[in-house]
Amino acid sequence: MECIITQLRKLFIGGLSFETTDESLRAHFEQWGTLTDCVVMRDPNTKRSRGFGFVTYSSVNEVDAAMDARPHKVDGRAVEPKRAVSREDSSKPGAHSTVKKMFVGGIKEDTDEEHLREYFSQFGKIDEVNIMTEKNSDKRRGFAFITFDDHDAVDRIVIQKYHTVNGHNCEVRKALSREEMNRVSMNQRGKNYTLEKECNNTGLRENKMCHSIIFYLAVLICCIAL
Repeated sequence: MECIITQLRKLFIGGLSFETTDESLRAHFEQWGTLTDCVVMRDPNTKRSRGFGFVTYSSVNEVDAAMDARPHKVDGRAVEPKRAVSREDSSKPGAHSTVKKMFVGGIKEDTDEEHLREYFSQFGKIDEVNIMTEKNSDKRRGFAFITFDDHDAVDRIVIQKYHTVNGHNCEVRKALSREEMNRVSMNQRGKNYTLEKECNNTGLRENKMCHSIIFYLAVLICCIAL
């Protein structure tokens, strides 16, 4: 849990001017709190800015304040701050996608829209809650989609990972559009080829990563097709 809290204190800052330095980036974002780290990422050989950086605050509340103050301009250029994704999660499908809609799985029969709104509204303004049911019946299928008015709410919820609604643990993921799913699928094909080759070479056909990727893509494609 401590590593999740640490991750929530960190922001990715995209769209930086190539002229922006660690100092100018810090000067802007320390208006909303104490920074424990601030870095503009650079090419290791040329030392040229890669156009993005990271800032880490001393508390999650300071991160929230910085996100509430959007839009931001650094050195006269509009930049895009987002919750930083951990290295562990960065390779997951859609990890870096900007979406306002999320998938919530593991919902029990006694959980209704009010329970979902009551819990998830702490992260941001909810526009819509849609608990999925079987066709031609009211039987619930155990998952729902929640749409917020801001992608930051979804980012924070997904990074936090562990959520309990109405006394039950649930799973949260970003809900991707068809276009985003196609893009993720195309990017994943090359990776899957390498992964499959590795599985064959080592005899690990039940490789957990292979199955988790396939399962995740299949679930979201089925959900979006509804």
